[in-house]
Formats: sequence, C-alpha cells, structure tokens
Amino acid sequence: MENFSLILAIVVVTALAFDFTNGFHDTANAMATTISTGALKPKVAVAMSAALNLVGAFLSVEVANTISKGLVDENGIRPEVIFAALVGAILWNLVTWLVGLPSSSSHALMGGLIGATVASAGFGAVHGDVLVTKVLLPAVAAPVVSGLAAMFATRFSYGIGRGAEGEATRKGYRAGQIASAGLVSLAHGTNDAQKTMGIITLALIAGGAVAPGSNPPTWVILSAGLAIALGTYIGGWRIIRTMGKGLTDLEPRQGFAAQTSAATAILASSHLGFSLSTTHVVSGSVMGAGLGRKGGVVRWSTATRMAVAWVLTLPAAALVGAGAESVTDLGDWGTAVVAVFLVGASATIWKISRRQVVDHTNVVADDTAEPAGVVTTAIAAVTPPPAGTVTEGLTATIPSPAAATDPAPAAPATPPAATV
Repeated sequence: MENFSLILAIVVVTALAFDFTNGFHDTANAMATTISTGALKPKVAVAMSAALNLVGAFLSVEVANTISKGLVDENGIRPEVIFAALVGAILWNLVTWLVGLPSSSSHALMGGLIGATVASAGFGAVHGDVLVTKVLLPAVAAPVVSGLAAMFATRFSYGIGRGAEGEATRKGYRAGQIASAGLVSLAHGTNDAQKTMGIITLALIAGGAVAPGSNPPTWVILSAGLAIALGTYIGGWRIIRTMGKGLTDLEPRQGFAAQTSAATAILASSHLGFSLSTTHVVSGSVMGAGLGRKGGVVRWSTATRMAVAWVLTLPAAALVGAGAESVTDLGDWGTAVVAVFLVGASATIWKISRRQVVDHTNVVADDTAEPAGVVTTAIAAVTPPPAGTVTEGLTATIPSPAAATDPAPAAPATPPAATV
C-alpha cells in the first residue's frame, strides 16, 4: 500500500460516491412494490433493504472480478481513466434520479469505463467478448426472462388462490412480499455492491497498490458495502414512486411474484459472474406481474421512457467518461477541473430536485400516479378485473333491465285539502 497516491485516494472516494448514488438509485428495485402495496412503511422498508445490501456485499466477488479482470485490459489503465469513468456514471445516475427514471447504475458504470478506456488506450483495450456475453446479452435477456417468470407466477398465484380471498390471505402475501423484498435486497448487495469493489480494485491495480489479478481486499468489500447501504437508507424516493405507482398497480400477491422472480434472476447472475442490471430485472418482473393479473395493465408511456433511458445509458455515460478522460489527460489541473465540474453539476442537480421534494411522506400519494394512456385504457375496457376486485377511483353504475326502460309517468301529487 506504499504506492497509494493522492489521485488513487481521489478515485477511491469517487468510487464510493458512485456506490452511494447506486444505493439510493436502486432502492426502488427492492422496496418499491413493498411500499406501494403497504406491506411495509417506507422508512422501515429502506432500513431493512440497507442492512441486507450490506450483508449481500460479503457473499461473493464474482461480479467484482468481472469488472476488475475481464471488461478492460488492466495493463496501461491509469487511475485517471477510472476517475473519468466514475464521473460519467455518477452524473447519469443523478440525472435519471432527478427525473425519476429507474435506469441502470451498472450500465452507467460500464459505459463510463468503456468510454474512458477507449479515449485513453483505444478500442483494443476493451474486451468485446466479455462486453457482449456478460453485459449486453444479459441486459436484453434479463427483463424478458424475469418478466415472463413474474407473469406466470402471478397467474399461478391467482389460479390456486381463486377461492381464498380475504384479510388472512392478504396478510399472508404481504408477509411473503416482505421476505421476497429482503431477498432482492440481499441479491442487490451481491451484484451491485461488487461493481464498486471491482472498480476500486481495478484502480488499485492501475495505481500499483495491489498486484494484477488480485481479488478485492477486505477493506474494499467493507467500504463498498457500507456506501451502498447508506445510499439505500437515504432512499431514492423519486424512483420508488415511478416503480411503485407509475409503471403499474400491484396487489400484494403480484408484488410477491415480481420480487421472488427478480431475486432468483439476480442471485443466479451473481453466481455466474454476470454484471446484471438489477433495474432491468426488477422492472421486467414488475411489468410481468402487472400483466399477469386479469385486468392488470402496464402504463406503457412510463415503460417506453424507461426503455429509452436503458438504451441511452451506456453511450451517454461513455461519452461523458471519454470527455472527462480527455480533460484529465491534460495533467493534474485537468483532473482538478473535472473534479470541480462533477461537484458543481451534482450540487446543481440536487438544488433543482428541491423544487419539488419527494420523500417518504408523499412517495405513495394517490394523486401522483401517472394517468393511464390510450393503450392502457383500451386494455382495461376489454379485460374486466377478477370478480370481487374493486378498482380504486373507478365507479360504474349498471342499470337493471327494468330500470333501463322508460318508467311509467308518475301520478300527479295529490294537492293538500283546502282549509276552510
């Protein structure tokens, strides 16, 4: 550790700052459905998620190794390159948080790293096979697989519980939803916290502080776990609102199906070393659960905005990372300029967010849900909800056949007797 320079310390601090933004950006992945269905109070939900994120950070290092050993060539990568990559990732996280879009923190980090590496060492320094097999293909497959799994799980749940409606059943599904939300939080720690571990380890290798090919040191694992847990506890309330209310309306059994499907996919990907986006997985499972209930619909306008953000994440973060690397390449003063720009831009985004505050007190306000679009309205019109389900905010009066015909004219009222 004698080679731990000032620039390396700056990179580590910036990486932990990214990990913090990753935490509050992705809180919605684990807890949005639990909060929106009322299974847990908002502050209790984020506290539980934070604790389990920390535990999950210690369970595996496979994803960290994908970042530090597989995506880019370790040789010739300077700490300044990694700093530039983190700038791109942090700014993308903050911009999408400001507008309430659950984009991928993972892909923001990947994009920033790829852009900065290409600007520094050329395209040859990026391992294209790893990028395709462990980043791009899982990004496409994850929401589809988790969405289908959640849709079938939801249909199965309603099928076997058709005659078991009641408060006891709802309480049972709420308990299951809390357990599955905890599993998603644990899985999130095993996947997303490791990405910061990998980027810090790559920086340590680039700075000569650890040997090439090393696993993340214990202090890196601990600090990354604490940073993402703290960010999770702060709560990304804007994105929780979008995931919990803006995408679809979920009942407890739908939330249970969505979170169980998502947790299974995330844990499997962590075991295989896939740098999976938990945002893609959870968003896909939420949409699948929404479509799995008879009469349930997805607000496709919100889903479309999310899809656009997913497509733009890698290239946008890559462009910012490449630009930041071009400036840091000018010397120490260039690195200082990029650092000042990062702090100033982050402060500006925070100030803008204060114009309309979203926190635990109004995250599930009914008047904040996005109105249904044309497609959603059409689907709802031809697909009635299951028997016994009351759709909030929708009141219909169906006249009886007798009342539908013109009633006979009423007899005139008898005038009061005259008073003599």
